[in-house]
Amino acid sequence: MTVTGSRARTVDEIIDTRAVTTLFQPLVDLDRREPVGYEALSRGPAGTPWQAPMALFEAARELGRAAELDWICRVRAYQAALAAGLDDSMTLFVNIEPMALRTPCPDDLFPVTVAAQGRLRVVTEITERAIADDPSALLSTAAACRAIGWGVAFDDVGSDPASLALMPLVRPDVVKLDMGLLHNPHRAEVAHVVNAAIAYAERTGAVILAEGIETEEHLEMARTMGATLGQGLLFGAPAPLPMPSSVCAGGVPLLSPDGIGPVSVPPKTPFEIVAASRPVLQTTKARLAPISRFLESKARDEIEPPVLLACFQEARFFTSAVAERFAATAGTAAFVAVLGVGLDERPATGVRGARLSEDDPLRGEWNVIVVGPYFSAALTARDLGTGGTEPERRFEYALTHDRELVLEAARALMHWISPAEAA
Repeated sequence: MTVTGSRARTVDEIIDTRAVTTLFQPLVDLDRREPVGYEALSRGPAGTPWQAPMALFEAARELGRAAELDWICRVRAYQAALAAGLDDSMTLFVNIEPMALRTPCPDDLFPVTVAAQGRLRVVTEITERAIADDPSALLSTAAACRAIGWGVAFDDVGSDPASLALMPLVRPDVVKLDMGLLHNPHRAEVAHVVNAAIAYAERTGAVILAEGIETEEHLEMARTMGATLGQGLLFGAPAPLPMPSSVCAGGVPLLSPDGIGPVSVPPKTPFEIVAASRPVLQTTKARLAPISRFLESKARDEIEPPVLLACFQEARFFTSAVAERFAATAGTAAFVAVLGVGLDERPATGVRGARLSEDDPLRGEWNVIVVGPYFSAALTARDLGTGGTEPERRFEYALTHDRELVLEAARALMHWISPAEAA
């Protein structure tokens, strides 16, 4: 439905006048039931059709101003927290929408953002949609947060199985379990989601936060799901921040930034990353093809949907047969992307494409990277330019199943993947 007439002017006025308010819901330590922070929840003007944030954002999207609205919501949250005396002993959780990742802060809001960076302890909440929409910008945003001492939370984990595979690529400090897990704990997929979240937390030291805790039964269920933090009506409804906001249970712990450093500029390629610490061998394309297809097959796990990333050098190597395989994989996988010179943004159904320039260093590489909640592997190869028939083309290659090395290669590759208009 198109937004027209007085409705459009009203929504424009809300955005132009920054007429957004913020409520805050407490996040508590489940053992002590004391607040460690708050989640900021934005509202439009009371008594209007756009008081509910979903309605306001839907209208803003139709006007092409959703990214600006997102900035307003975040900055209004910072302003309210600063005014209430919230300091870095408490943690402020603030959502960010994918469409805002590449949009700079409006000039009039920028001073508040600077003040927040110096005085607040913020965790930026993202969802798997942000990775699927714009992987490059999302990873850059996460790196920027960590550079100023802020953290990252992965929201709504469990609402979509895809989030489990995408989670380690972001390496969030906080895993927020979707409230549907608590409210419907007997669904078959709940145990799978919970075990994957606990495994991730155990590997990284991240904390698990359960959303939607409304009863004592929910609280006990949250504990069994590995949560140490909680949020829900049992602990408090969204409301203005209390003043002063100085008593807390010690804040939300953040991971060491050493575990995921910034990507180099220009970023290293997957082959450069893996070959630096794994044996490099040489062989023909014909002998590498079975390894590639095996890794592709691991990406078709319907129970634990993984991420599949691949480089094909040039579009002609992404044949119709390969496109058919990748489209079939995309039907169940968390995210599937292919890169190459001449590739379209959608080279196959459900597959994200990224067009490389003629002189891009990735043009010389054939990479197949699979990352799932548990399985991970990377085949990285570089064309030696020896010529010959297609099966006889020779590559130097390195293969790894080391999870951290695979994740490093995958994160680097995702920095090449951005929307066509932003590329």
